[in-house]
Amino acid sequence: MNVKDRNVLVIGSGISGINAVRLLCHEGAKVCLFDANEKLLPDDIRKKADEDIEVYVGSLPEDVKERSETVVLSPGVPTDNPLVNELRELGARITGEIELAYTFARGDLLAITGTNGKTTTTSLVGEICRRHTEMVGGQTFVVGNIGFPYTESALRTADDSITVAEISSFQLETTDEFRPKISAILNITPDHLNRHHTMENYVSVKERIALRQTPEDTIVLNYDDPYTRDFGERAVCRVVYFTRKDDYRGHENGRDFLHMDGDMIMYNDMPVIDVNDMLLIGSHNYENVMAAVGMTYAYGIPMETIVDTVRTFKAVEHRIEYVKTVRGVDYYNDSKGTNPDAAIKGIQAMKKPTILIGGGYDKQSAYDEWIESFDGK
Repeated sequence: MNVKDRNVLVIGSGISGINAVRLLCHEGAKVCLFDANEKLLPDDIRKKADEDIEVYVGSLPEDVKERSETVVLSPGVPTDNPLVNELRELGARITGEIELAYTFARGDLLAITGTNGKTTTTSLVGEICRRHTEMVGGQTFVVGNIGFPYTESALRTADDSITVAEISSFQLETTDEFRPKISAILNITPDHLNRHHTMENYVSVKERIALRQTPEDTIVLNYDDPYTRDFGERAVCRVVYFTRKDDYRGHENGRDFLHMDGDMIMYNDMPVIDVNDMLLIGSHNYENVMAAVGMTYAYGIPMETIVDTVRTFKAVEHRIEYVKTVRGVDYYNDSKGTNPDAAIKGIQAMKKPTILIGGGYDKQSAYDEWIESFDGK
């Protein structure tokens, strides 16, 4: 993507938009930033970006629309937004912060998506890669939906860098040439249907993570999830499956499998780690670990490094995070359980009578299975 001297419009002044502006300015683009929130002050946005750019809030002048050649959307901006549709009809190329960063980043990319488990898996993959680069050289960057914009690190990467990216469905909507060396789809359950409208659309967007992958690349998929298992049959790249089940009976269609054998996580016939030796709790975290092992082993990191990291890895914040024990009662923070499936996994991880404090807003999901998961707890 050549942006030098080209008119680029960035929509959204949050952390993704601001870092996109900085990258574009560094590469010589003529940048304009727009945010629909009319309460924002343009001068404040310029100070935040630390760049002398055009800034508009509330409404966008017609001449800016007409001269915009490329439009970079922040993840919170839907691709079917009326303004985006208008800009598309005027001939602008519509892209996103992830695609922009990918264009300028160097080194290898490992990318993770899925409805649930993304942050834990991304953090674990990042920690494994970080230990690896500390031993062999290079640097690991952990970016994306995890809170650190890909555009912030892209220009700091080198040929021996590893970027580990958590990618949401909102970010995948605007990818085109995006091609990870190793990718993963952890699971797909109903979520964000207020944005994607149908489950079919949501599944299709998730599959975009592997759209450009070739037989030289690898995708790690959940064999227990019908959506990801189906995609594995259609994928053109190498496929590694993981399953919570312990009825593994060897390779299936030439695919490698991570699976359970009692309490032992296995890679095909090779023992990896006993789950009782891990700090992570909950069977859903066994899936996250298997996905991380599959990705990093496929990348070529020694299994010894992988296992040593898994053994000492702690739960990330807000995800079945142990807080403290008060008068014999254990308190856990699972505030990132923001859809029924994620909340179910948290409930299933509890081994004692449980009091659940819930809240949030409806994303057009069904709650029947969530209620059933209480099961007397």
